Amino acid sequence: MTMEQESTPSDVPGGDCTPTRMAAPPPPDPQFVLRGTQSAVHALHFCGGAQGQGHPLLLSGSLSGLVHIWSLQTRRAVATLDGHEGQCVTWLQTLPQGHQLLSQGRDLKLCLWDLAEGRNAVVDSVRLESIGFCRGSVLARGHQHWTLAVPGRGSDEVQILEMPSKTSVCTLKPEADAKPGMPMCLELWQANSSPRPLLLAGYEDGSVALWDVSERKVCSRIACHTEPVMALDFDSQKARGVSGSAEKALAVWSLDEQQALQALRTQELTNPGIADVKIRPDRKILATAGWDHRIRVFHWWTMKPLAVLAFHSATVHCVAFATDGLLAAGSRDQRISVWSLYPRT
Repeated sequence: MTMEQESTPSDVPGGDCTPTRMAAPPPPDPQFVLRGTQSAVHALHFCGGAQGQGHPLLLSGSLSGLVHIWSLQTRRAVATLDGHEGQCVTWLQTLPQGHQLLSQGRDLKLCLWDLAEGRNAVVDSVRLESIGFCRGSVLARGHQHWTLAVPGRGSDEVQILEMPSKTSVCTLKPEADAKPGMPMCLELWQANSSPRPLLLAGYEDGSVALWDVSERKVCSRIACHTEPVMALDFDSQKARGVSGSAEKALAVWSLDEQQALQALRTQELTNPGIADVKIRPDRKILATAGWDHRIRVFHWWTMKPLAVLAFHSATVHCVAFATDGLLAAGSRDQRISVWSLYPRT
């Protein structure tokens, strides 16, 4: 195992910046490693423990179509869900109730699972129209209803559904002269000052667009990359987002009060290819999943590189943060690494 180091003591988020440069300790080993998926890991999601046990669970989706539910206390899988007919699971998301899980697979199906009281049954499903790599996105509208964004029937379309009724709200289709290609990643969100849902979409042509879902129109679009946008995340409190692509760079952008996207900076990387990017819930650091087998960690506000974690032996497909700050990464090498970096204070 090799560990590459890109940090100094002053890099720790919130740490004291002093002019004295000291030799920084190397990045740590994973806190632990989960094995047993028996195929590449393509999706990760943390959720609270069931029945008030208080211990978080980690959900993983695999190339073989299985969803594993891992106990971080015993470090073993406590359940395996099989609902995607052997097709890769690309996205996992729990709903506000906590015991309902959405899983999206390459079988063109989005499954709703009821995990309450040890159940693991599919209680509903949505047939998807697109076989692309685009993961869905959910916006909670109270405990009983939520809005779902998924790739649409047309190659450049996004479909918005009201759930759990599966009522079609609208189809978001780019203006005729835009030609952004397929949507590659989606992020539904809502400003505190407005009840109107907004959608950030990263496209095949490297652009990121902000949609007003109610108006069915693009508020703003910027060219972030020259390659397809593989992943994006958005910090709604700071109105700042980050996106990654097949390029050797991350793009950082912001949203002004007129709902106009603005390019802020480009963060160069050593090697090309970002499969996933996530901002930690406390908005202090972010992590990327790299085609070069590396997990990279950055200070979110300054984009200063903090660490390069070189544990995996194949492409890292996904990263996820728990509310307590734990970081998990899933790889084509069939392993899930779990890290404790810069613990939340």
